[in-house]
Amino acid sequence: MDTKILLENGTNELEVLEFLLDGNAYGINVAKIKEIIPYQEITPVPNAHPSIEGIFMPRDTMITAIDLKNCLQRGVSTAGGLFIITNFNKLDIAFHVDAVMGIHRVSWENIIKPGSTVSSAEESISTGIVKLNNKLVIILDFEKIVTDINPETGLRISEIDEMGVRGRSDIPILIAEDSVLLNRLIVDSLKKAGYVNLTHTCNGQEAYDIIMESKKNGRLKSTVQCIITDIEMPIMDGHRLTRLVKEDDETKDIPVIIFSSLVNDEMKKKGESLGADAQLSKPEIANLVRLIDDLVGQK
Repeated sequence: MDTKILLENGTNELEVLEFLLDGNAYGINVAKIKEIIPYQEITPVPNAHPSIEGIFMPRDTMITAIDLKNCLQRGVSTAGGLFIITNFNKLDIAFHVDAVMGIHRVSWENIIKPGSTVSSAEESISTGIVKLNNKLVIILDFEKIVTDINPETGLRISEIDEMGVRGRSDIPILIAEDSVLLNRLIVDSLKKAGYVNLTHTCNGQEAYDIIMESKKNGRLKSTVQCIITDIEMPIMDGHRLTRLVKEDDETKDIPVIIFSSLVNDEMKKKGESLGADAQLSKPEIANLVRLIDDLVGQK
């Protein structure tokens, strides 16, 4: 299946691959997918996490296979089905699914945060829900799934301590990140690094509303001097936010840092075309601080 469908930059759209587990529909952002292959025999790993099926080597590259049924507390997968091979946070991971149904182009405006419509297990690892062909498709948070299995793949907060004692900065920074956990970790990390004037929002629309309100009230400079944004977010994504900021003469000089698990060569080209000042993969929290230092003049 072709997963390289091109989207125009900054349109607030994404491609969702719909797949099945036990007859239930789930989704993944196509931007995370490298390829989809038939199930291959795997080698179990001793003492591994229960959700890790094992490892296999397509084309001489070792890849870890994760059992999504186990992650969702829906039992254990058996031989058969498909592997969705993904790449995010600079990791290649295969996710075992029953079947793939197709690809849908949707707007982030139509994706809602999970609630009582999903089980507690699914809600904890879901980024949102979208209605497709009169059924609800749960878009899973694959970064959280991997981080729950191996916390070392998440934000490396210890890197901030290694930077040593730093001075306090009141430069106003606006953060757009829909993950409650990552939002808190980013805020905590930046405060530890000396940046204490932080405003955090859970999507691009909330961040953009703050920018527009501060511009209207003549308080833009005192409210926003740097923007840190994820890419994947309900209602408005980070690429759309970047485009709106950079197309506005009053806000185009505000540095925008895209901090996302999706930052790869292809996505970097998209970010550059939209005017992003810097782009960084999510585990690199210390490098995020260094980028902010360079962009806002903190030394």
